[in-house]
Amino acid sequence: MERRRCAGLTFYRNEEWRDLRHGIFTRHGGVSETPWRSLNLGASIGDDLAAVKENQNRVFQAADVNGERAVSCWLVHSVDTLVVSESTRRNGKLNKADALITDQPDTPLVMRFADCVPLLYYDRTRRVIGLGHAGWRGTVKGMASNVVSMLQKTYNCRAADIEVVIGPAISRRNYRVGEDVAHQAEAYFGKGAGVVWRDPVAGAPHLDLWRANRLDLESSGVTKIKVLDICTFENKEDFYSHRAENGVTGRFGVVVSL
Repeated sequence: MERRRCAGLTFYRNEEWRDLRHGIFTRHGGVSETPWRSLNLGASIGDDLAAVKENQNRVFQAADVNGERAVSCWLVHSVDTLVVSESTRRNGKLNKADALITDQPDTPLVMRFADCVPLLYYDRTRRVIGLGHAGWRGTVKGMASNVVSMLQKTYNCRAADIEVVIGPAISRRNYRVGEDVAHQAEAYFGKGAGVVWRDPVAGAPHLDLWRANRLDLESSGVTKIKVLDICTFENKEDFYSHRAENGVTGRFGVVVSL
């Protein structure tokens, strides 16, 4: 993964996807004031909507995508995936879901994050992309593999052709969870999968979102996986972190477009 700066914004992209317009954006280069400083893309967390709109426009410019055709969805920590076509765009606002897939060129998929896992999908053979949002609820229900299944069902993709980037999220060492969450994770992945780690002193469970989503992808046959293992909790100067900032923070943006 390479870190780039364009139009005053800093973002990461997969250097192997040079034929794909995409970016995982840091929180730098926007106009939002504290506590959303500064490139906040979250429009429902108290920030000034004019500032959010300006931030969105800056992201679209830096990623070199058509913001007028951008599509997003209402994130609800589900495993639902929406297929984006000309007939379903609905002026850029779709229904509740946590993943989007499309084969439509010039149709940017956009999502917002602050500790949850960004999942970027690309099948260069079928010319199909996807973008997913996996918090603990989606992760323990198979969000990552569900998107693969939808790509296969909708576009006849082969798992061997699907490439995935797993983006910045809260790391295992900072993601303490309750016993109920640990139980659900072990029920889905298996107790020996290593997705739940317990503090050697306190014994408190911690969830490894990167490992869990990677294992889920591998279980569906995907082998081309890159992990941008930057902990949002430990790098809140670069990325928003819901947990590190006590729930009062912005959302960093991820965009991908054919």
